[in-house]
Amino acid sequence: MKVTQNRNLETSSIGLLLGYFILSIFLNSLGNALTVSLNLGSALWTAAAVNIAKITPISLSAMLFISGFIVIIVNLIILKKVNLKRILGNLIFMTPFSILVGIFATELVKLGIHSLNLPVRIFLDCLGVVLISIAISLYQRINWMLHPVDDLMQIIRFKYFKGSSTIAQLVTFTPPIVAIIISVIVSHHIYAINVGTIFALLCQGPIVGIADKIVFPSLKHRNLD
Repeated sequence: MKVTQNRNLETSSIGLLLGYFILSIFLNSLGNALTVSLNLGSALWTAAAVNIAKITPISLSAMLFISGFIVIIVNLIILKKVNLKRILGNLIFMTPFSILVGIFATELVKLGIHSLNLPVRIFLDCLGVVLISIAISLYQRINWMLHPVDDLMQIIRFKYFKGSSTIAQLVTFTPPIVAIIISVIVSHHIYAINVGTIFALLCQGPIVGIADKIVFPSLKHRNLD
């Protein structure tokens, strides 16, 4: 009887985690779609890929994949071990995420979101960053599979910065900032940087930390390396 109860509890727990995970992908996709469709600045890693793609013959899609792959390698070096499950999770995560971002962005443009007045668009763009931050908080705590960049933040957050999401996020933003600076020096132009990018730079880390405490607070960080 006790074994049956434990199994039922475990099944219920997995079902709840799955619900949280699906919600996190939905929020992340919607948040990114908002920032993309409003065209008020991309997240720093995306902005870096855009700027580097402008000074190389490499396409944006390829640059996004290359940067993600490089981050996966960096994560392996930091952890000092090869975890195939983790790598596969990083790669799998991108599939539903990419599809949903495309669908949501297309529908938002059809609704005419980009034609709203500027203050409303700025508010919605910042809301998009908030949704992304909440999503990161959720799937980092679940820790089943993550985007490579969010995985990097998770690793250094607890390995080096005593759980500080603000410091970890700023450190994670350092490589794309350097890449953007280099591309600007080469091309004398800057792309995909706007109010949303600045808001993400200043606020995304702190919002993740706040979400850890107030959005489903009973959900704790699991399976940390």
